Amino acid sequence: MLCSGICVAHKVQLRQPLASKFKHNTFLLLNTMLEKYQELLAPIQCFLQCETPQAWLDEAIKPENLKTVLLDHLVCELKAAQSAMLLIRKYAVDPQSTQDLLNWLKPFEDFTYRKQGDWRVLAEHNKLNKSMIPRGDKPYSQALIEKMVLLIKEELHHFYQVLEIIDEMGFEYDYISSSRYAKGMLSHTKNHEPDAFIDKLICGAYIEARSCERFAKLAPHVSQRLGEFYVSLLRSEARHYQDYLTLAEEIAGGDISEKVAYFGKIEAELIASPDEDFKFHSGVPASALTSVAV
Repeated sequence: MLCSGICVAHKVQLRQPLASKFKHNTFLLLNTMLEKYQELLAPIQCFLQCETPQAWLDEAIKPENLKTVLLDHLVCELKAAQSAMLLIRKYAVDPQSTQDLLNWLKPFEDFTYRKQGDWRVLAEHNKLNKSMIPRGDKPYSQALIEKMVLLIKEELHHFYQVLEIIDEMGFEYDYISSSRYAKGMLSHTKNHEPDAFIDKLICGAYIEARSCERFAKLAPHVSQRLGEFYVSLLRSEARHYQDYLTLAEEIAGGDISEKVAYFGKIEAELIASPDEDFKFHSGVPASALTSVAV
């Protein structure tokens, strides 16, 4: 078991004052749906060293912040796909396969960063038509390719689903800059191999685990449409976190609990410390601390 010590997994706690803002039947429906995922969420709640602060949740469910949450979620899905693709390119495939991977992501990057193309046709581009050729000098290449290609496909599918919701809600797409979160963890990775690779995989596990935890936190407090979407993401996010950890253990060839604990502490500090920039993976909103002080 990768999380050390005694872990008592907390259930997703639903505060009635928040739920009262929405239709009672929607709250009950999403609450019931989440109850079915408690077994899936328990290892994630054990893995993470801190729970999402209530102050972040209070800020995230404000109607005026919905667009920010959705746009940042959208960019996070693309960045998750990019990160997985970078690992495949760097550690697992030959040059031709690298180019095929870059071509796969290009329409999504063109839309996100350059506002080129029609988002409605992006679903047609979520295909990798050629087989990846693993590098013969890396015994883990095939496992890395299989897990990361599936992850990329799912993240790009989620990207498109978020775009659909953004459109349904009448929001215009605008690029939104990333939070400090992922960079804050990756800045602590080692420079030499294989430690650098293992560290990146562990960071990937934490990002996926935190995303899963926050989707579960948000689901009961948003519209039924959005809440059901967040619940639908839980299973894949949980599997992604497990895939990253499994790969890290296989490549390390031994115990990685010390590394996991090290990055867990960094991740928890980013989540629990004040943050001026409110985003999906941000820390405690500085505005909340200011209002308490006043």
